[in-house]
Amino acid sequence: MEWGKGMSAAARISGKVHKWLALLMAIQILFWFVSGLFFALVPIEWVRSEHMVAEAPAVAIRLDEAAAGLQRIASTNPRPGERIELRSMTGRPVALVTAAAARPRLYDLGTGRQLSPIPSALAVAIAERDHVGDDRAAGVELVTQASPEYRGALPAWRVDFQGNNAVSLYVASDTGAVAARRSTLWRTYDFLWSLHIMDFKNHEDFNTPLLIVATALALVMVITGIILFPSRLGYYAWRRRRRRAQQPAQ
Repeated sequence: MEWGKGMSAAARISGKVHKWLALLMAIQILFWFVSGLFFALVPIEWVRSEHMVAEAPAVAIRLDEAAAGLQRIASTNPRPGERIELRSMTGRPVALVTAAAARPRLYDLGTGRQLSPIPSALAVAIAERDHVGDDRAAGVELVTQASPEYRGALPAWRVDFQGNNAVSLYVASDTGAVAARRSTLWRTYDFLWSLHIMDFKNHEDFNTPLLIVATALALVMVITGIILFPSRLGYYAWRRRRRRAQQPAQ
């Protein structure tokens, strides 16, 4: 009988702890389940807008044209670089020169002229060529500070497109590369992610003290629920009735 009473007392204590923790954690647990279901149902490729990237076949650059272009760039007496990358941008060959201690520089191989930091008109042209469909750019804005929506290379041009999905492309000002794609779906995902990891400011730190405390409390709630489960099923009452029935009649 002492063993059964001890477990019954543990069940009573667990019931109180479980009830108050459930009241305290109910909203956050709801956020965890709703956001987790969203993450499981929505393909990450849709969130990243990978299906909205226009196909851009590689454009070959002849070696003699590349050499002549680099000579044009060298004639402007530019600062030295550690790496030179040749690429095609809006249908013309360009050279990206990078160095560890300086910002990247973008040059037009045809003229040798430095293109970076690129102007807004060029950023819009790059974004429209990269974006699939007939939507045109509806606005452009220079971004100079990182935010939860964009933490890539700065400065960058934010090019907003018309359409129900509110797509925005971020074009790095120094390289002309499309550094990020954002949409209503991505913003919904990011908002739910901030609720999931309980980083409501930057949406990226999943080691916050708030999350650690909430997870520990949720773990205690689960453990007390497990302890409480046999009592809720009537297991201890059934054991007491059985023991009484097995006792010899006086």
